[in-house]
Amino acid sequence: MNDSTAAAVEPSPSLPKTLLTGAQMLFVAFGALVLVPLLTGLDPSVALFTAGAGTLVFHAVTRQSVPVFLASSFAFIAPIQGSVASFGVSETLGGLLAAGLVYVAMSQVVRVKGTDWLHRVLPAVVVGPVIMVIGLALAPVAVDMASGETSEHIGYGQAITLSMISLLVTLVLAVFGRGLLRLIPIMGGIVCGYLLALAMGVVDFSPVREASWLALPSFTAPSFHWAAILFMIPVAIAPAVEHIGDMVAIGSVTRKNYLEKPGLHRTLLGDGLATSTAALFGGPPNTTYSEVTGAVTLTRAFNPRYMIVAACFAILLAFVAKLGAVLQTIPGPVMGGIMVLLFGSIAVVGMNTLVRAGHSLTAPRNLVVVSLILVFGIGGMQFGGGQFTLQGVSLAAVVGIALNLILPPPREGE
Repeated sequence: MNDSTAAAVEPSPSLPKTLLTGAQMLFVAFGALVLVPLLTGLDPSVALFTAGAGTLVFHAVTRQSVPVFLASSFAFIAPIQGSVASFGVSETLGGLLAAGLVYVAMSQVVRVKGTDWLHRVLPAVVVGPVIMVIGLALAPVAVDMASGETSEHIGYGQAITLSMISLLVTLVLAVFGRGLLRLIPIMGGIVCGYLLALAMGVVDFSPVREASWLALPSFTAPSFHWAAILFMIPVAIAPAVEHIGDMVAIGSVTRKNYLEKPGLHRTLLGDGLATSTAALFGGPPNTTYSEVTGAVTLTRAFNPRYMIVAACFAILLAFVAKLGAVLQTIPGPVMGGIMVLLFGSIAVVGMNTLVRAGHSLTAPRNLVVVSLILVFGIGGMQFGGGQFTLQGVSLAAVVGIALNLILPPPREGE
């Protein structure tokens, strides 16, 4: 019996174990799940609903074969913030729906052509700096939130105290935490920061008092604007490539090759449809969660049914209006402290992508590609006008892909 067969032979879990393990998986993902809507101005209750719905869509497409939970993608935080500021929430959702369809299109090309073309069009020298741009482009927003610039009733001193305590707790849990604590550093930082804010008396509970116990989430329909679509579509490139790494990571835990069965084309299709489904209801894009992969590693809970249970719990919690109202009372500086680490860590993921590839960044070709992606993406360069403006991450991705295809192939050793 090989490893794959051995991993597949798992006794059917009892109902209580299935429910408890599913609830635990949602708990692990919860802090990061609601962080994205809280930072981007979307509704956290809608995000809970779309995380559950997206996970169910993914498991329907992949035939319940991969133990993953899908929820809010960090890679889209900065682009969503920029798009909402420029175009509005509804138009941003239209762009996100289109981004999900990019996943769908990629899945079909992978099904027909395999993955070699993906590595040719999107090598590390393009993907790495694009991920760095995603993390760093709106870093000033994190600093403004952390220092209280976006909070009218919280002074600078209180804001810095709240943000730095939240950041410190998150750092300590991420670096020194053991077991389950290491899987929930974001939630730990938010809870500690929130408790300190309560002690300072800077939490406004009026949204909680006004909210009913049960209510439909505030679903928002997408509308379509060419500029918002052009702005958002290239952003899908980096998470789509990262998706391959996620499948390899969870496969190494369960000792199965998910790139072959159910196949990368199916997992990409599931991710894309989940993201488009989320946008239809007003939620952020979905992605597979590394926190949940960590929980699977720790608990050895390989059965995809646990994730389906977690998805059902997420959908049910979405209708508890008081919960969504409580989440909206979290002070801006608390979230800002988390964002400082979050945006920086996304940039580090991009750096790591470059380092692992082993290319010389001082080689002329690589130097040109990486330099222009970073400066165009972070510096505020834009091309076009009106409905056809390219800027930020979208411009960085287009420039990187074009340069990679146009410039001569790297010489041996570059």
